Amino acid sequence: MAFKTVSSNKKAYHDYHIDGTMEAGMVLSGPEVKSLRAGKANLRDGYCQISPRGELMLYNVHISSYSFATHNPNEPMRVRKLLMHKREINKLIGKLREKGLALIPLKIYFIENGKAKIELGLARGKKQYDKRATLKEQQSNRELQRTMRRNVI
Repeated sequence: MAFKTVSSNKKAYHDYHIDGTMEAGMVLSGPEVKSLRAGKANLRDGYCQISPRGELMLYNVHISSYSFATHNPNEPMRVRKLLMHKREINKLIGKLREKGLALIPLKIYFIENGKAKIELGLARGKKQYDKRATLKEQQSNRELQRTMRRNVI
């Protein structure tokens, strides 16, 4: 399946262990879709919660106002509803009751038919020493790749 990535949350992979991912639809207004097509979204501080009515809601995701919208300008930080099947939400409720798990947005993208989707991750927070270990591992892998490239060429 081909898709166009609008925004990704690279910081999430640094701050959290991602246990699993899932896809959800988003309820957006017209100017918000235009703004997403222009790549104007920020997922850095975003998170999801399940409302008392059993709906999945997205908080703290900034989608900039579309500059050419003449009417109905959107609030950039408004709470947005996410679309998932009821049984998927019920599974999430069970998993989120576990201590230390959070639901965070990882990526916003458009699928082939033009619909905006969001990839959510079940995340468990990393400790400071885990973050350092991850950085060291990435750095050693980078060095290994460099030496392999030099030896091959």
